[in-house]
Amino acid sequence: MSAPTTVSTTDVVVTESEGPGQPATTSRGPEITGLLWQITKFLGSLLMSFVLILVILVIWWLFLLAYPDIGPIIGRTPVQVFQYLFTEPGAADARSEIFSNLWITLTDAAIGFVVGMAAALITAALFVVSRPAAQTFMPIAMLLRSVPLVAMTPLITLVVGRGVGVVAVMGGIVVFFPALVMIMTGLSNAPKQINDVIAVYGGNRWTALRRAAIPSAVPSLFSAAKISVPGALVGATVAEWLGTNKGLGATLQQALPAAAYNELWASVLVITVASIILYAIVGVIESIVLAQMGMQQH
Repeated sequence: MSAPTTVSTTDVVVTESEGPGQPATTSRGPEITGLLWQITKFLGSLLMSFVLILVILVIWWLFLLAYPDIGPIIGRTPVQVFQYLFTEPGAADARSEIFSNLWITLTDAAIGFVVGMAAALITAALFVVSRPAAQTFMPIAMLLRSVPLVAMTPLITLVVGRGVGVVAVMGGIVVFFPALVMIMTGLSNAPKQINDVIAVYGGNRWTALRRAAIPSAVPSLFSAAKISVPGALVGATVAEWLGTNKGLGATLQQALPAAAYNELWASVLVITVASIILYAIVGVIESIVLAQMGMQQH
């Protein structure tokens, strides 16, 4: 004789049935949670960027206090730079000039960034697909990397002139070499099991590159981009200083001999803040893309 079966009402889950022809409703809770998490990471990245800016300003201020002989002649405190940009009688003109030059520098940096990253991605793909090419040309690339950019500037300007070409070449050089190493590392770390499956089904190395290596290298691509953003700004500034005679690089070059130290320090501060903000933006985009792809950020 079997024991009677009891059913607890607390274990019964009641669901509302959908009417005929009505689509099943899904909870939007996970989507909202993910969106809130992305917004939180975005705000956290911005907060860390501004904290870093504040730390730099404090160190700058402490340095001027420790060396008072420098301050009245050359150094400018953050307050003096703020007054120069926002409160002094000629602040509007100074602000307009500096931000106009900043836009030129950002444009030049964008050109160098695109050229350098594209060249690094194409070269890394060729090196991964063709091991003999990597063994032949990678040492040459590292040897060229050891040559100071300033030393190559006269030759670069002689070959490409002083226009957008010198910006693309010099900015691209600064971006290219670190990005090449990081992208090659990412492409080389594609899962071996996926490569084996592709080979079994008749795929060649280019198929493995497209189907396995590039998707798995997305975190490395973003890491290369984060490193390359400040590098592109450095390359653009050097190109403007020694080549195009435009933008903030030219402002720095002209302000130093003219003893225009307010303009000099304001330009340094503006380009530093721009670099940190751009770095944070790339980091936020990285977090969103990797979250959408189901990858973890390293």
